[in-house]
Amino acid sequence: MYDQLASIVSKENIVQNKPLKNHTYTRLGGNADYFVTPVTYEQVQHVVKLANQEKVPFTLLGNGSNLIIKDGGIRGIVMYLGKLAAITVEGTKIIAGSGALIANVSKQALTNHLTGLEFACGIPGSVGGALFMNAGAYGGEIKDVLLRAKIVDRDGELKVMEAKDLDLSYRTSNIPTNGYIVLEAEFGLEVGDFKQIKAVMDDLTYKRESKQPLEYPTCGSVFKRPPGYFAGKLIQDSGLQGKQIGGAQVSLKHAGFIINKDEASAKEYITLIEYVQQVVKEKYGVSLEREVRIIGEDG
Repeated sequence: MYDQLASIVSKENIVQNKPLKNHTYTRLGGNADYFVTPVTYEQVQHVVKLANQEKVPFTLLGNGSNLIIKDGGIRGIVMYLGKLAAITVEGTKIIAGSGALIANVSKQALTNHLTGLEFACGIPGSVGGALFMNAGAYGGEIKDVLLRAKIVDRDGELKVMEAKDLDLSYRTSNIPTNGYIVLEAEFGLEVGDFKQIKAVMDDLTYKRESKQPLEYPTCGSVFKRPPGYFAGKLIQDSGLQGKQIGGAQVSLKHAGFIINKDEASAKEYITLIEYVQQVVKEKYGVSLEREVRIIGEDG
């Protein structure tokens, strides 16, 4: 398998038994059997086709900001698209590679006096991840500005999908269910005033930095907002702030976040998530649905 992958992406872009905790914001997770970093769209297609042909498990890894990888790691091929990160501006459109940070796309919009992506200035994920879950913050969502995306399907075929065909809704899309791999996204923005755009971004950055526990490794907001409630408020009112299992702790700064306070294992982090869900359900009858994805194998 190593030789077959090397014939596609070259040896410097393959690592065997790669520790994945360096690729997640929680700093959790075991190793990948084969960690592959394509540098062209064609390489992505060929790796997908190889995985299909050899019946090897295949996992796509973005920026790791909304993800927990279990302690046993991931079998087979893990594909990382971090080198597909080009950002280009064409009038009021921005075309960004899947591996680009969505926050950097927001900054590029500011530089070019384009408005519409201010909400994304503090979102830590990649463009591909942002489309995957229709990322949003402070009243804005990816679906508000996405025009179309270039994807590779399960068979390794390259396609262009219009935004309306991706079923973007609250923190979800049909990208995971259809097995799509996002290669690039095209955003449609509007010309705006630089000072006004920057003022909005500065305000959102202040709100994020003052309210979120950014000083610790964390997956971000753990739970989706339940209808009629706020997840953080339910957790706080349940007396769970500061609750700790092993090295994982419900943040004292924002109850909607769980931090890796002291070299937690993925098992401890996940156990704490499940404990929070159980207590909130018992106290308020509300089922908290995870926003964070959990993948991989138990240790």
